[in-house]
Amino acid sequence: MTDTRAENGVTARYSETDRERVLELETDGRTAAVSQNREGYGMLKVRETADGEELERYYGFDMAIDHAAELLGVRPDAVPVPEAASDMGM
Repeated sequence: MTDTRAENGVTARYSETDRERVLELETDGRTAAVSQNREGYGMLKVRETADGEELERYYGFDMAIDHAAELLGVRPDAVPVPEAASDMGM
C-alpha cells in the first residue's frame, strides 16, 4: 500500500514494509522519515531516510512530525499527512 500527498512544497509518501509503516518526507533535496512497527503500536522512530539510523523516538505523532519538519527546514503545519498515516502514534 502506498499513499502520497504533496502540499506546501513537501511530498509525503506512506508505505508499508514487512516490518514497518513508513512515512517518507521530501522537500528541496532534504528528507526525513517517521516509522512505526507494522502492528501499529509502539514508539515512532524519526530518521533522515527510511532506512537510515534512528535519530529519536516519540510516543506522539505530533512530536515526531515536529522533529521531521525540523530536519526538512519547514514548519510542522506545512507537512502533509496522507490519510493512511493519520493514525500513526500511540
